Amino acid sequence: MSTLQPKDKVLCAVYGVLALVALVATWWNNIAFVLSDDNGGLAGFVRGGYANHAAASLTNDVILVAVVALVFIFVEGMRLGIRRLWIYPILSVFVAISVAVPVFLIVRQVRLARFDKLA
Repeated sequence: MSTLQPKDKVLCAVYGVLALVALVATWWNNIAFVLSDDNGGLAGFVRGGYANHAAASLTNDVILVAVVALVFIFVEGMRLGIRRLWIYPILSVFVAISVAVPVFLIVRQVRLARFDKLA
């Protein structure tokens, strides 16, 4: 990251911290769910997201924001020539969208800083 300006480094650090917080916040609960007795597996996990109207609202909100974020990732990633964009949907499904988005934003910020340096 030596080509990054201090403001870019700070922004990447903020994104990195948010990705780490998101990783812990989501997986702490995922692990607790998996370790709980009679959790119902993947179907039980999905049912839990629709256990009541409040949970369903949050679940639907996260799913729709994830779709918007992935569209942004593909459009912006192609515009900037970022390779391996397929990693972000996989990361969002198997880790968390709240981790995938800040990771993409770090890659994007590094790419933008390189473009700024060329200009």
